[in-house]
Amino acid sequence: MSWHWRRGLVELICDTSVVTALHEVRLLKILPLLGSKIILPAAVEREIEAGRSSGYDLPDVASIDWIVVRTPIDTLELPNAKQLGDGESNVLWLALEIPNSVAVLDDGAARRTAIQMGIRFTGTLGLLLDAKQKSLIEKVAPVLDELIHHDFNMSPSVRANILKAAGEVD
Repeated sequence: MSWHWRRGLVELICDTSVVTALHEVRLLKILPLLGSKIILPAAVEREIEAGRSSGYDLPDVASIDWIVVRTPIDTLELPNAKQLGDGESNVLWLALEIPNSVAVLDDGAARRTAIQMGIRFTGTLGLLLDAKQKSLIEKVAPVLDELIHHDFNMSPSVRANILKAAGEVD
């Protein structure tokens, strides 16, 4: 189950896919409006920089003053560890270290691990719902269409559920 916060801002710990997806639809700027602090694990920063070095259109994390890059202190064994990438593992470790934070993950194995460990989480689509609720975006449907255009993995039923939650008829 996704965690949606409605009372005050929390620290958001973001995985690579979230940053990439929001950057592709030109909505990365909503992150600091949804969270009191935006944290990227150093592993996520490295993944993004590797993509930039390979020619992908990704943000220059070092130039964004509202992003804090952190390395987890403790790297305990995680359930489903073999199914998780470095970025997902680091997001989960930081979420365990930072009280009242929310992990922002799209990967299914990472979300299952978050549930097993009692870590609050949401994903790109949850952030879009929150952005609409806070009037940061007018409609979710065109953003979903653009995400799909950028190969964001979303089934028709998930799209329909998100549009229903957003109060938009497809």
